[in-house]
Amino acid sequence: MAEPGPLEIEIRRRIAAAGPMPVAQYMALCLTDPAHGYYTTRDPLGASGDFITAPEISQMFGELIGLWLAAVWTQMGSPENIRIIELGPGRGTLMKDAMRAVKVMPKFREALVLHLVEINPALRAQQEIALDPLSLPVFWHASLNEVPAGPAIIVANEFFDALPVNQAVKSARGWHERQVGVDADDKLTFTVAADPMPHFDRLLPPPQRGAPDDAIIEWRDAAAAFDLGRRLQRDGGAALVIDYGHADSAIGDTLQAVGQHAYADPLSAPGSIDLTAHVDFQALTHAVEAMGVQGFGPITQAVLLRRLGIESRAATLKSKASGAQVAEIDGALARLTGDGRTGMGTLFKAAAYAHPSLGTPPAFET
Repeated sequence: MAEPGPLEIEIRRRIAAAGPMPVAQYMALCLTDPAHGYYTTRDPLGASGDFITAPEISQMFGELIGLWLAAVWTQMGSPENIRIIELGPGRGTLMKDAMRAVKVMPKFREALVLHLVEINPALRAQQEIALDPLSLPVFWHASLNEVPAGPAIIVANEFFDALPVNQAVKSARGWHERQVGVDADDKLTFTVAADPMPHFDRLLPPPQRGAPDDAIIEWRDAAAAFDLGRRLQRDGGAALVIDYGHADSAIGDTLQAVGQHAYADPLSAPGSIDLTAHVDFQALTHAVEAMGVQGFGPITQAVLLRRLGIESRAATLKSKASGAQVAEIDGALARLTGDGRTGMGTLFKAAAYAHPSLGTPPAFET
């Protein structure tokens, strides 16, 4: 058995002092602990990291998001000062490609200021390098609430899936909170609270109330969704959320860990592997709309990208490419829009949220 790392030692100390901790608390420590958290201490992206995101697969992804931003700005009446906000901007690749695409709209570029919500110092440094050649004003923040007031267009690609998820397990006595504890062999293990959560059934959608014993359900704190909706309702604008998950609330354990592009045990190396869980778009939309804005979708990533013109963009790129580059473009197109284990097209969903005065955002027309 490998020696526990510093974060696992701290987690074990807390469990010894206070008993098993909720799954959401464990996930938050693993990802955002200031000294040892996965998202606060490393660059997890790309071939040399643990996973790869859509902007890193192809420039087409960011370019199309850029055109979506510009179209929404036009829909808003082309305000002279617009905040373009990205939640969890990775290496800055999406925004770099987006801003290159909107060079065809100089008035939009003159009006925008970039605001990046990022807690990882290593990624902030990479974002600065990526965006410096654009000669655009860029500011960094630790949370959406730090971004100055004013009309905004917000992008969140693979942001909500990394927010801590709560879990509960059904028994004949009710729903018990799922926790992380230490077993008889001195290993971290999943366990459940001895007593059920009172009246928990009343909070569930009808399909989940009749769940069988041993079923697991998940939910997230709605604070980030409330912040998003409140911002749009107060200041105007729209948001585009792209993430992997399900359109409707469902039963099941989706907590997973990834390290070096392979699945791992979520309890195996706290702070050294990525932890995520599927986004419940129904719950997300319910929370955002509760703040007085309108929700649209979700639609699949494949539908979003096709409606934004990814196939014609791929054809344009291929017309100027070598044979090897053509194959690369075709491969990226298949990965971004395809089905199956290697395709992101249907697993990933996209939802838009907008101030009621805006109307339907681009690509979400029925």
